[in-house]
Amino acid sequence: MALSLACSRPAATVANSWDQKAAASYLDQRESAWMAWPGAARDHGTFCVSCHTSVPYALARPLLRTALSENSLSPNERRLLDNVAKRVRLWKELEPFYNGEGYDAQKANESRGTEAVVDTFILASYDAQNGRLSDDTRAAFDNMWGLQETTGENNGAWPWLQFDLEPWEANDSPYYGATLAALAVGMAPGNYRSAPEVQHNLEMLREYLDREYAQQSPLNRVSLLLASAKWPELLSQERKESIIHEVLAKQRRDGGWQLASLQWGGWSPITLLHRWIREDGTPIEGKSDAYATGVATFALEQSGIPRTNAEVQRGLSWLARNQNKTEGLWEASSLNKRRNSSSNVGRFMSDAATAYAVLALTESSTR
Repeated sequence: MALSLACSRPAATVANSWDQKAAASYLDQRESAWMAWPGAARDHGTFCVSCHTSVPYALARPLLRTALSENSLSPNERRLLDNVAKRVRLWKELEPFYNGEGYDAQKANESRGTEAVVDTFILASYDAQNGRLSDDTRAAFDNMWGLQETTGENNGAWPWLQFDLEPWEANDSPYYGATLAALAVGMAPGNYRSAPEVQHNLEMLREYLDREYAQQSPLNRVSLLLASAKWPELLSQERKESIIHEVLAKQRRDGGWQLASLQWGGWSPITLLHRWIREDGTPIEGKSDAYATGVATFALEQSGIPRTNAEVQRGLSWLARNQNKTEGLWEASSLNKRRNSSSNVGRFMSDAATAYAVLALTESSTR
C-alpha cells in the first residue's frame, strides 16, 4: 500500500494542543444530561442507551480518565455501566426501548435487537480494560446471539431501529449494528471468539458483513475497518487497503472530512442531492466536520497507519484546531434536519464528534 510517511508536524505538538480536561467535562455533562432527560427514561428506573451519546462516551471517557490520571471510573461511567448491567439482568422483564402506542409494530423487535448489541458492546469494552469477561457480559452476549437474524436478507445481522435518521437509525444502519457486534466480539477478553458455542453465530456474522459489503456507504465500511482492528479475520488485506484508500481519497484540502461525503459515497442523482440537502430541505454545510474527521482519523490509526503519516497528521491537526476550548466540544451537525446547536437534541452529533475526536487525538499521543 503506497502511503506517504511524511510528517506534517510533530505528533507531540498535535497531542498537546487540545484541552483534555475540557473535553472530559463536556462529555460528562452531556452524559449526565442524557441520563436525566425525560425522553430517555425507561421502565424499572433505567434509561435508553443511545448511539449518539452513550456509546461514544463509553469508548472515549476511559481514555480521558487515563490521560487525566484519574484513579477510578467517573460517576457517569459507573451509572452507565450499572444501567446497562441492570437491563441485561432484567432482560426478560423489561419493556423494549420503543414499544406501544405511537410506534409501528416492528419497533419493539427493532429496539430489542439494537439494545442487545449496544449493551454487549459497552460491557465488552469495559471488560477489555479489566482483562476478564464478566457474568453480565456473558449474559449480554447470550441475549445478543438470541436475537441474531437467521433468515432473510439480514441473515447474520440484528433487527435495528429505523427512524430514517442517518447515520445510526436508518435503512442502512443494520450493517453499522453488525460492525458494533463484531467489535464487541473482538474486544471481549478471555479468547471469547474461540468459544465453540458461538462459532455458528460468528460465521453468520462474518458472512453477512462480507455479503453486504459492496452495498455499504463509505461510513459503514469505516465502521468495519474499526471492527477489524480487534478482529483481523473480518477483512482481507486487499479489502482493508481498499477502505483505507477510499477514506484517504475523501480527505479535504484542510485536512478534515465531511460526513455527507462519507454517508453518501456514490454518484447517483440521489446520493449527490443528499450531499447538499437535508431531508427537511435545508442545505448541508459544505465543509469538514468533527464527527467525520474524528471517525476517519481514528479508523486510519486503528488500521495500523503510523502516526507520522502525512494524511493522519493533517486529520489530527484539523481536530486540534477545531476544538471549542471554552466548552470542550467539537461541533457537528445533523444530516437529517437543521437543529438548534445549543439544544439537547442539537448536541447529539457534537456528543459523538467530541468522543471520536478524543479517540483519534488520544490514540496519536499514546502509540
